[in-house]
Amino acid sequence: MSRRRKTVDSNSMIVMTPMIDVMTVLLAVFVVTAPMLTSGIDLDLPRAGRSVIGGDDHAIQVGVDAQGRYFVGQEQRTREEIVERLVAMRGENPKLTIMINGDKGASYGAVMAMMGSLKDAGFQKVGLRTKLDN
Repeated sequence: MSRRRKTVDSNSMIVMTPMIDVMTVLLAVFVVTAPMLTSGIDLDLPRAGRSVIGGDDHAIQVGVDAQGRYFVGQEQRTREEIVERLVAMRGENPKLTIMINGDKGASYGAVMAMMGSLKDAGFQKVGLRTKLDN
């Protein structure tokens, strides 16, 4: 009785090296960019109440300064560029939370324009950050 050896066609094997390379690059990109997106510019946040609403400390911070300029981290961007970047990030994390840090001197319209653009882009978790009254 002869034994037949199973031969494996070389085309039917999954090559893991390119997948590992791509995943390593993606991991490195997110490790480098994530801290930049959670820090921001100095803003004079408005005061609002003494209680804290439970929030996500790892939310992406979008800043609106007193002149109505928009920031992600310390990079000034247009509202459209910020929304595009956040939509791309949502592809990786569908439960992405965004906090808008509006300076006390920022116009209500600039802050609400950012919030409206994010809601129009389909973001469900968008909040406004304030300081606690002491």
